Amino acid sequence: MPLFMDVHHKVDGLTAEAVAGAHEKDLEVQGKYGVDYRQYWFDQASGKVFCLVEAPDAEAAVRVHREAHGLEADELVPVEEGR
Repeated sequence: MPLFMDVHHKVDGLTAEAVAGAHEKDLEVQGKYGVDYRQYWFDQASGKVFCLVEAPDAEAAVRVHREAHGLEADELVPVEEGR
């Protein structure tokens, strides 16, 4: 299944707790769309968030964020897993 890195360029009021909460909501919804939000990273100072997601297609990944918490990514980049 394809992998994507989604990038949120500026999430206002970003905190570790808020990102963890949004990720938990993604996990609750993802099964409905055949998606696996694997991991996330963030930089509190810049407000950037990065999510690694395995999904049947880009739209399925977007639907999970939209339904879970409404914070859609600014970019969704196809990636390949390294060794």
